[in-house]
Parts: sequence; C-alpha cells; structure tokens
Amino acid sequence: MNVVFISPHFPHHFIHFVTALRERGVNVLGIGDAPYDALRHELKNALTEYFFVPHLDDKEAMLRAVGYFTWRNGRIDRIDSLNESWLEVEAQLREDFHVPGLRPADLRSLRSKLGMHDLFKQAGIAHPDAIAATDAATVKAFGQRVGYPLVLKPDVGVGAAHTFTVKSDAEVDAAFSQPLPNYAAQKYVKGTIVTYDGMVDRQGKVICAFSHEYSNGIMESVLEQRELVIWSLRDLPPALDELGRRTVEALGLRERWFHLEFFRLEDGSYAALEANLRPPGSVLPDMMNYACDIDVYRLWARMLTGEQVDNFQYTRKYYVCHTSRRSGRAYKHPHSQVVSRLGSALLEHRELPAVFHSALGNEIYLSRHQDLDAMREAISFIQAPA
Repeated sequence: MNVVFISPHFPHHFIHFVTALRERGVNVLGIGDAPYDALRHELKNALTEYFFVPHLDDKEAMLRAVGYFTWRNGRIDRIDSLNESWLEVEAQLREDFHVPGLRPADLRSLRSKLGMHDLFKQAGIAHPDAIAATDAATVKAFGQRVGYPLVLKPDVGVGAAHTFTVKSDAEVDAAFSQPLPNYAAQKYVKGTIVTYDGMVDRQGKVICAFSHEYSNGIMESVLEQRELVIWSLRDLPPALDELGRRTVEALGLRERWFHLEFFRLEDGSYAALEANLRPPGSVLPDMMNYACDIDVYRLWARMLTGEQVDNFQYTRKYYVCHTSRRSGRAYKHPHSQVVSRLGSALLEHRELPAVFHSALGNEIYLSRHQDLDAMREAISFIQAPA
C-alpha cells in the first residue's frame, strides 16, 4: 500500500501517524517543506521516500512530487496530511490521481463556514446564524436583525486567525475601511466551547469519540492573549454524543478524523460552531491516549489499511488537562515547584513551536487526574500569578 503523507515532520507529534503506518508495512511517501537532512532520524527511518517541496501550497510542485512517487512506486492508495492547512492541496491531488477520499467539491461545503451553516441548517442542528460579509451595509443590516456583537471571520480559515468581533454599526464601518475578502459574519454566542473528536470508519461508523472542554475560546486566546486550559471529559454527555453522531452523519464523513466544536449554552443545550475534518489540534491526540491508555495513531493506521476496527474497545479513565503558560508573565510557582507539586500526575511539559504561541501559549503542562477537583487544583497551581 502506498500512502502519501504531506508534512510528516510538522506538527512534531504527527511522526506517530507515519511510524504507525510503517509498522503495518505501508510505503509512506513523505512530502514536506523541510530539507531531508533536517528530519528526525526516527522519521527518516519510517519514510520509504521523501520529496522536498519548499512551499506546500505550490500546486505544480506538489503535482510533480506525487507524479514522481507514482512513477517510482505505482498507484497511490491514499493521500493525507491530517492538517487543516493542506486540506485543499490533498483534495486536489486525490482528484488528479484518482485516490479515494475528500475531493475539492466536498470541501466547498465541508470547510467553508457558510457551507457548514447551510449543512447544519438542513440537518436541523442548532447553529449561530451567519451570512456572507460582502459589504458594510449587509453586515450592519444583519447586526440589526440578530443583534450585536457579531463575529467576523474568514469563510475558510485555520483556528481563529484573522477573526474578530464587532459591537456596533460604527465598528462594522471601521472593519470595512480595509478589504475583507471572503469573510463571513456570524451571530456571537456566549457559551462554553466543547468538542466532539474522533474517527469514523469506511462505513461512516464512529469508532471512537472524545470530548474536550476549553476554558475560553481560541478567538479570545488570540485576541486577548488569555491563558488557555483544555481538558478531556471522562464522561461523555449523552446529549453531546447524540448530537456529535448526528453531525458526523450529516457531514457524510468516511475513513476520517473529525474535530467538531459546539457551544454549551447556559440552559445546557448545544449549538454547533464548526466542523474540522482533521484530528483536534495541539497535543489533543496524545491526551486521548493518556485518557484511555490507548494509541489513536495506531488505530488510525489500522483503519486506513483496511482492518475492521468497528469493535474497538476503550474506556475513558482519566481527566487529562492541557494547561498553558505565556512568556513575559510572572508566575508564583517556578517550573521545579510545578514538577514537585504535580508528581506522578504530570505527564509532560512541552515548549510549543512559535506558530502556536498566539493561540495556545508558549509552554504547556499535560497532567491527568481521576478527580476533577484535583485537576482544578493543578491548574490553579500552574497558572497562579506572582
């Protein structure tokens, strides 16, 4: 089996997807924007071949790379990156080389914020109202109809990049003082962000599902540089599980990761925020592993290589917590004290790559707990200001 994996070196932990495929005898053909000599030794050993492309959005260069792999290895069976940034690239390559999976036409509704809005509406899934932000007059009329504040965001975007709120007609006019191409305007919803994350097999069956709760939204983390906490829920709320499964079915996903975001509203109900056709970001796949003592990287490789995984068994044993710190802020407890205080509950401490600093912070502590109060105490200790 020949699998093209785009950007196998970044994010850092994606190497585990590559090694899991290699363990199953797959020819893993990497395309990346890092020179071969810069790759980790473990990754080099896991790749059958590697093609260096300085800019992964260079369509002609990517076409040549996959063409070369086809000439060298025969028919390509799968093309994937598991990364939001390259969804369009991999979809186009699948179409060019007749490889199963999402195609460009699929992404027009599954990745566009407005496409998701229409899909959710058709499926009867509660979702904040949204329109195309074509001009200031249209957005102001929308704001007067649904009420301010509004969220303005790229119709197709990654994370909360270039996303902001407007609270009045005057702020809308100010926002449109510069071009806002391909933007959507969405009604602002106040609620707690919770996720529905997992994988769906070739028949569309959810084979594993997890939920993570955010201390605040990624948009607020970026705009206000708040410290972010993300933790996995040991018990999956039945209403969220049912809604998540309905949403996966509405999206029509097959043989794919999903990362769905919902608002949990004050009355306990849920409203869909958006769907992402990839694993959850940061180190959340590792958090899934720690929560259940499983290996989702190997589970994905088993699914991709055709093994029946619909009977996969797992138990959520722990709350796993992702607690961030930001550089330039003074904290009461230095790193050594955090390590001593958390003891065996501390799983990892990581410095994050610069590209994640704005949204996630500069460093994170991963810890796991059987008791929710103990988790909250750990968060308070880590983030206590000086």
